Amino acid sequence: MGHSRAEKAESRERILDVAARQIRQGGLDSLSIAEIMKAANLTHGGFYGHFPSRTALIAAALERAMDRGEASFVAARTPNAPGTVKSIVNRYLSPAHRDDTRDGCAIAALSGDVGRAEDDEVRTQMARRLEQSFEDMAKAMGGDPKAEAAAVTAWCAMVGAMSLSRVFRGTGRSDEILRTVRQSILDLDAAVRDGE
Repeated sequence: MGHSRAEKAESRERILDVAARQIRQGGLDSLSIAEIMKAANLTHGGFYGHFPSRTALIAAALERAMDRGEASFVAARTPNAPGTVKSIVNRYLSPAHRDDTRDGCAIAALSGDVGRAEDDEVRTQMARRLEQSFEDMAKAMGGDPKAEAAAVTAWCAMVGAMSLSRVFRGTGRSDEILRTVRQSILDLDAAVRDGE
């Protein structure tokens, strides 16, 4: 790779990192090309050398935000229980994850914005990630058809709990939301396994 191609790739990565943080903190509509380029220490005019449009940047930034959130979540796995329902809900519904709005789950941070987005690509991107999450949870719950339905319920509850616990951050209610939903999902898992 030539020097200028390497610099261009590095600049693109900086733009994506800044944009991913921006949309996670302020939502999809908060993305300003001028602000992103300034924060990445690049000229506004150079933007179109990296992305054909703001919409393309939003799609790429969303993908980056989801990748980073997933990487953070995977890094928190414990080696002795990497794929159980309990390990998933304990990691996801933790105070540390709730307080990590910068690098935590982008789905919890952005699902409302993505649901309102006019661009089918961004909705499709997040839908793919959600389908994978549903599948992983269903496997952890035993993999039968009841587990598939329970997995969807569990993820809807977890994302909702994360969003609402952030509203109450710094209060006992926030921790209560995380505890209550965590226990509800563990109860759901037990019911699925018992054939109820």
